Amino acid sequence: MSGHRTEVVDLSVVVPAYNEEERLGPTLEAVTAYLSENEGRWGEWEVIVADDGSTDGTRETAALEHPRVQLVTSDRNRGKGSALRLGVAASRGRRVLVTDADLAAPITELERLDKALSEGHTAAIGSRSVPGAAIDNRQHRVRELLGRAGNFLIRTTAVPGIRDTQCGFKLFEGDRAREAFAASRLDGWGIDVEVLQHFHRSDWPVAEVPVRWSHQPGSKVGPLDYARVLTDLARLRARAVRPADLLVTVLFLLMAVALYSGRVFDPDHRYLPDSLQDQNQWEWFFAVTADNVAHLRSPLFTDLQGFPDGVNLMANTVMLGLSVPFAPLTLAAGPAVALSVCMTLGLAATAAAWYWLIVKRVVRQRAAAFLGASLAAFAPPMVSHANAHPNFVILFMIPLIIDRALRLCAGTRVVRDGVVLGLMAAYQVFLGEEPFLLAALGMTLFAAAYAAVRRDVAREAWRPLLKGLLIGAAVCLPLVAYPLYWQFTGPQSYRSVLHGDDVGNSPLSLIAFAERSLFAGDAQTANSLSPNPTEQNAFYGWPLVALAFAILVRLWEQALVKALAFTAMAAAVLSLGPKIRIPLTDTVYPGPWALLADKPLFESVIEGRVAMVCAPALGMMVAIAVDRLAATRAVGTMYFGFLGVLLALAPLVPAPLKSAERAEVPAFFTDGTWRSYVREGESLVPVPLPDSGVAEALHWQTAADLGFRLPGGYFNGPYGEDRIGIYGASPRYTSNMLRDVRWTGVVPIIGKNWQAQAKRDFAYWKAGVLVVVPQPNDDKLRTALHKLTGRAGKWTHGVWVWDLHQGGKGLSGGSGRRNPTATDQRR
Repeated sequence: MSGHRTEVVDLSVVVPAYNEEERLGPTLEAVTAYLSENEGRWGEWEVIVADDGSTDGTRETAALEHPRVQLVTSDRNRGKGSALRLGVAASRGRRVLVTDADLAAPITELERLDKALSEGHTAAIGSRSVPGAAIDNRQHRVRELLGRAGNFLIRTTAVPGIRDTQCGFKLFEGDRAREAFAASRLDGWGIDVEVLQHFHRSDWPVAEVPVRWSHQPGSKVGPLDYARVLTDLARLRARAVRPADLLVTVLFLLMAVALYSGRVFDPDHRYLPDSLQDQNQWEWFFAVTADNVAHLRSPLFTDLQGFPDGVNLMANTVMLGLSVPFAPLTLAAGPAVALSVCMTLGLAATAAAWYWLIVKRVVRQRAAAFLGASLAAFAPPMVSHANAHPNFVILFMIPLIIDRALRLCAGTRVVRDGVVLGLMAAYQVFLGEEPFLLAALGMTLFAAAYAAVRRDVAREAWRPLLKGLLIGAAVCLPLVAYPLYWQFTGPQSYRSVLHGDDVGNSPLSLIAFAERSLFAGDAQTANSLSPNPTEQNAFYGWPLVALAFAILVRLWEQALVKALAFTAMAAAVLSLGPKIRIPLTDTVYPGPWALLADKPLFESVIEGRVAMVCAPALGMMVAIAVDRLAATRAVGTMYFGFLGVLLALAPLVPAPLKSAERAEVPAFFTDGTWRSYVREGESLVPVPLPDSGVAEALHWQTAADLGFRLPGGYFNGPYGEDRIGIYGASPRYTSNMLRDVRWTGVVPIIGKNWQAQAKRDFAYWKAGVLVVVPQPNDDKLRTALHKLTGRAGKWTHGVWVWDLHQGGKGLSGGSGRRNPTATDQRR
């Protein structure tokens, strides 16, 4: 072993070794012989053996006596990473070759790596996975499969674009190798990934070079080492997270918790009144999905509502992409807890995803990206939908889809990115189709605008983008084909949902303030300009509109700003609907939405929701402006610029969503009394039947562990021969009459015709019992039922009941009384 030398050499070869007394000698002889014979090509060279605390005769290997071989040692075994760090630190070469002690890739393959460095790369790594590689002696099949799986994870999480990071034959520029290895922290097999990640983040070009490789006996890689590499990957990912990014994620979570603070801490007993009946509906969606999963039934259909016809769940927004994964939590803690956790985490994840996209694609300044993402995720329309519509709140896939589409435009890995895009699109279908459609509309608007101002980019991007989209469609469609077939042609499918012709936004709503604005909220104005509290789809406020206009004028030279501004303006105009009424007048003009209103898919869209596209577009414009302000040296410009941003965003800060104490579920449902009245194959009929106006019966049903079926309900289903979509089950004469009694307090004259009709309707519903809970006009409802059935109801366990089995055959067409201990057929 020679002493430490400081003069520079042309090439250093670093060989890590641990208990390699049998293999190290032949390896060193082959390396030194090759380099000696090719002295003219490789110049001055050295070989450094980094012994990692060997306990055998590795340090006494005869080949170590060669004058150009240096041995550096560790006091104990720490791992390959530690040995390489030690060896590279001792190197002096302008180029550094790292090779394993088994010399699985022959030293002659150095020529291929050297050629790649000569072409401008800073590192050339030997690869067994690129075209041109030759494998003479393969590993065991299991190890090969584990290696491929590991490389896939590595490409996905740490070093994109490199197929084989673990081949132990790599050539680096010397100074950059010493910098990267000195910055490394891993002691194990993950060192290769960590060093290559350093090169990737430093934008130092790396070439993956095919080499000839042969598996050698005596490998030191054991089965547990694959798990250790995965652990190292996790450590790398955790270490890669910047403190600022972690802080932003925590802030988004705290913001979501603050918004839902009225429900999040006691979801079982709190209700968001502005959700109207939607909270009941969504909790039911989560409950029925979990029940279907637990009993291995199809999650696409159920007859628990709308009995006996049932509900096409795929034709309703049940968010199978989350309600299925959340099934264990729903089963363990109940649907109220599961929905609350899902919406809170989902909103925070959406904000984090927009932040990630903005940092990656728009600005580097973290504070600017935070403001932009906050606007994208917590804009007034998002807050409005946060009351009741998780499908419009949980949008974390949309930024990921946008990023993948932008990758396609680069044209580097079209097939891979197209496949990933297809998988993402398929998953988004199971999160929400309408928000996906609106996102696609927004992306189309942006692409058209950007292509118009940057035609050179468009010419380069359209072919790989089109190819990637076709690949994505080829991947996505087979995954969603059957669910979509069921949605549009399966039982209880419908043609379209008609929302009326007044669901477009008023032009005034674009510049007004939302009801839930912490500083400027005006419930009266907001309610007069929107259909209901869950559909306040604009309300960005005039200060933000003014700020966006100022950003457009000031940064007009930026193509991205122009495209974002066009996207926001076009979406705002489309959101006004097919007919645009000029405020304070009776003048009505046709709107551009009329071109889409009757087209497939678009015919079911609430056009006012198109204004939600403005949120991320405006968020990115604000981020660009703040990023520019942070970089300016003009104090006055910075001061007044930040003041303008603050004044524009302050009115958008949301107040926590309103919450109220939830009504108690009558003991009749919670203690199982209902089981004495409902036979197998029968339904329990709440009076009036549940619908979109009163859906508390869904909560009673989930409180009873979905033990009984309900006629009526709150869902989308077909009506009439044309199968037009409506909210709830197809109405029947008796259900309409009882609903009118509930709301008006007027009992019609009930004679034999009404009694006969009620008997037919009860039989259609296969009713076992009629139930009236305390409610407004419940005395009128009891009177109506008394006249329909010929007998008074019985008060029991907090409700009035009419047992339709009493008196022989009964009004429902059944016979006899159910045994109180009988078990429902679904149990």
